[in-house]
Amino acid sequence: MASGGSPWKGYALVTIVIVIVLATTGVWNPWPNVWNWVNTSEPIAGDAARWQQRIGGSPQSVAIAGDAVVVEYRTSVEAYGITAGVKLWDSDADWASIAGDGDDAVVATGRLLTKGYQVLDPHNGTVLRADTAATAVWTYKNALLDLHCSKGSDCQLTAWAPRGSKPLWTVDTGGIGFVLNAANPDLPDTRQLTADRVDDDVARPRQMPSLIGLPDDGKIRVVDTATGRVAQTVEPTQDQRVAIAGGRVLTITGTPGDGTCYYSVVATDPPSTSAVWKKDGLNLRTAENGANCKQERDPAGGEDVLLGVDPVGREELLAGHDGRVLWHGAKGENVLAVNDNYAVIRNAAKNTFRGYAFRGNHTVWSRQVGANPSAALTPYAALVVSRKPDRVVAIEPGSGRLLADVRTGAEVFAVGPGGMIAVSGRDMAYIPWT
Repeated sequence: MASGGSPWKGYALVTIVIVIVLATTGVWNPWPNVWNWVNTSEPIAGDAARWQQRIGGSPQSVAIAGDAVVVEYRTSVEAYGITAGVKLWDSDADWASIAGDGDDAVVATGRLLTKGYQVLDPHNGTVLRADTAATAVWTYKNALLDLHCSKGSDCQLTAWAPRGSKPLWTVDTGGIGFVLNAANPDLPDTRQLTADRVDDDVARPRQMPSLIGLPDDGKIRVVDTATGRVAQTVEPTQDQRVAIAGGRVLTITGTPGDGTCYYSVVATDPPSTSAVWKKDGLNLRTAENGANCKQERDPAGGEDVLLGVDPVGREELLAGHDGRVLWHGAKGENVLAVNDNYAVIRNAAKNTFRGYAFRGNHTVWSRQVGANPSAALTPYAALVVSRKPDRVVAIEPGSGRLLADVRTGAEVFAVGPGGMIAVSGRDMAYIPWT
């Protein structure tokens, strides 16, 4: 009786050998087409996307800078045209951040643990200005700040116009350089509320505030950005936290007692230490655990708007510069997103979102929401995100006009005047407003 394997195994082995020989000799290489077939992407926004592009990896951040889309990875940065998604340029960098707006926008890039940075043109990657000594950079819609420190004890903060070649001002700040590095290190100000499937920095860059605080070994040096001078040095006690909002220095004191924490907030206008406004019983949620009073978080809000909780547990929004109550919620209502002009509020039944305008104190839009909804606010659109089914809705904040309604599970990374960027894995799509 004859024995042996199937002859088809031998034929398959011979075929594979022939293909390998043809590929290595350059006669015929089927593998690129095979990999293109494997990597073919499904549309992440259906017909709503103007274009969809395969990018170099999972992005750290994505930003719209004029007519360019800037993508930051861990070790590189690249840009695509917003019109057709064509790649414009790429560069080696560990971090990237956008300053300026529209045609004046620039990209600041740098290396971790390396002093200095470059300012690039987002349209072609050209170096507009280079610095070799800065340890930290902050990028805003109307300015760029950098920090230089000599031997850790002699630091200077310098302000630049985004495309400027000469400083707007420089101020000595003392020795604060060791804890501040790379792009946009955290400062004692307000924190944005975040949303599911929306990047935390979707609303950047913001306007440079009139005051910023630089942490300095337990103290905070308050810099007036209009005049370029240190207006005050604040040293909070152990039961206090300092935050800067609305051009005011807020000192938040938490005193434990009766198994809870009693809060008071005092706002001053430096260099004066006299109170501009004061509120007792206002909880700005600066402590993770309300009973221990250990304040480890900045208050939530916009630049001039603070989100707090009154003594009976109802949320309220206040103006940072004068302490006015801009909105006071009913029992069970929650603020999901807020900036200086609008808030997105969820009703007590948790099935409706509404947009609330501080100018005029009225509701400008209302929308029924599906399962597990969340919201985010940008200067150009309010985003409402839900699951089951996955959906992203963009609404003009001031009018309630529908800008986009897309069935997608992608994450929204950037919002611009004409549309938004959504990313899923290594696929990026531009969804223009309708």
